[in-house]
Amino acid sequence: MASQEKIALVTGASSGVGRATALGLMKAGYSVVLAGRRKDALEATAAQGKTFGGKSLVVPADVTDHASVKALFAKTKEAFGRLDVLFNNAGIGAPPIPMEELTYEQWKKVVDTNLTGPFLCTQEAIKIMKAQSPRGGRIINNGSISAHTPRPNSAPYTSTKHAITGLTKSTALDGRAYDIACGQVDIGNAASEMTERMKSGVPQADGSTKVEPVMAAENVANAVVYMAGLPPEANVLFLTVMATKMPFVGRG
Repeated sequence: MASQEKIALVTGASSGVGRATALGLMKAGYSVVLAGRRKDALEATAAQGKTFGGKSLVVPADVTDHASVKALFAKTKEAFGRLDVLFNNAGIGAPPIPMEELTYEQWKKVVDTNLTGPFLCTQEAIKIMKAQSPRGGRIINNGSISAHTPRPNSAPYTSTKHAITGLTKSTALDGRAYDIACGQVDIGNAASEMTERMKSGVPQADGSTKVEPVMAAENVANAVVYMAGLPPEANVLFLTVMATKMPFVGRG
C-alpha cells in the first residue's frame, strides 16, 4: 500500500447518501470500505466506482451486531493496514405513527441502528486510528436536521439524532488525545429512499400535509468529502446541508 493512500469506511453504503458519499470519496482518491447489510447493493456501489477507477472493498455488515462491527473493522485493518475516515451513515426511521402507538421493538430497532451502531463503529475506529502511524483520523456522523428539530410522529428518529450530537461532541473531545477529529453533517431532504414520500406530501407541524423540496444526495457527498479532506489541525464540528426551500428555517 502506498503511504499516501487514504482509507475511508462508509456504513449504509448501499444506497442514497451512503452510496453518493462513497462514490464521492472514491472520486477524491480514497479507497473506500463499503459496509451495509445488502451485499448485492454494496456490489452495485462498487461497480459504479469502478467505472471511473474508484477503489473499494465490499464488506457486508450489520451495525446493530457487535460481532459484525468488530469483524468489519478487522477486515478493514487486514486489507489496508489503517483507517483515515469513518462516515457513520447507516440509519433507519420508525413508522410515522403517534408516539403512544409505537411498539418497544420499533423503538429499539431505531436506537440500535442509529445510536448504538455509530457508537460501536466509533469505538473500533478509535482503536485503529490511535494505534496507527501516522496516528489519528476523522470520524463524521450523519446527524440530520432532526438533530435540531423534529417532524411530527418521529420520536425514535429524532431522539437518536439528538443523541448523535452528544456522541459527536464526546468523540471530538475524547479523540483530541489521539489526533482524532469528529464532526457531524446535518442533512435536510437529500433525495433517497427515505425521502421518496416527500414527493406526495408529508405531515407538517401545523397539521397540514405538504410536498417538500429535495436536493441531490451528491450535495451531501461533496460536504462530507470537504470535511474528510481537512488537515488534522482543522475540524468542521457541525455542518448543515439542506434543500434550500425545505420548511426548516423560520416557521415552516
